[in-house]
Amino acid sequence: MPFRPMWKVDLHSHTIFSKDCLTRPETAIARARSIGLDKLAITEHDNLAGALRAKELAPDLIIVGEEIKTTRGELIAYFVKEKVPPGLSPQETIRRLRAQGAVIAIPHPLDSLRNSAMGMDNVLEVIDLVDAIEVRNARCVRAADNQAALALAQEHNLLTTAGSDAHIPFELGHCYVEMPPFEDDPESFIDALHQARPAGKESPFWPHLMSTWAKWRKRIRPVSYAGVLHKYGN
Repeated sequence: MPFRPMWKVDLHSHTIFSKDCLTRPETAIARARSIGLDKLAITEHDNLAGALRAKELAPDLIIVGEEIKTTRGELIAYFVKEKVPPGLSPQETIRRLRAQGAVIAIPHPLDSLRNSAMGMDNVLEVIDLVDAIEVRNARCVRAADNQAALALAQEHNLLTTAGSDAHIPFELGHCYVEMPPFEDDPESFIDALHQARPAGKESPFWPHLMSTWAKWRKRIRPVSYAGVLHKYGN
């Protein structure tokens, strides 16, 4: 059997199209290539605009995703074709994602310091409806929360993902998965995830402060990108 090198894939990141980020898609792409990422999922908060823009610029690199705020915490999905709006129940969000063939995971599920985390009770309500659990998120301040997510995934025999949750270029690639090469479609991606190995380490705390700054920056003076003003809440 011919040797196939493992890919380095960061499955969680943001750009200026998320309310708490100032990173332009071109900057994220350049950073991803410089650190040797083979694939990067752009998973904006509640929109596809940043991922679609990045996909236009680097179709070989980018996976189109979305991080969606439900009534019970966040879900994350890959190979999304149509935006799913925030504010729906987890079950309805999953239903809409399934209708378009997306791959669905729960990001930072047990992060004890993050309001957007589902938490154990909410996770258990939908754990049989998702494909994977994110078990390494570089923005989890407490490493034990990532370890608890891994234990949960193993207990329920779920696939595992990992990502930097980058909001600034420095964070990209801090957590990632090593996985076999895959085609640009959900079926091939799922097949490769069966052999994925979460890797990397948590980021320091200070990038969280940059997200706070990005929110205030957009409140005070919206930032222009591609002819669109990006402000807090857009």
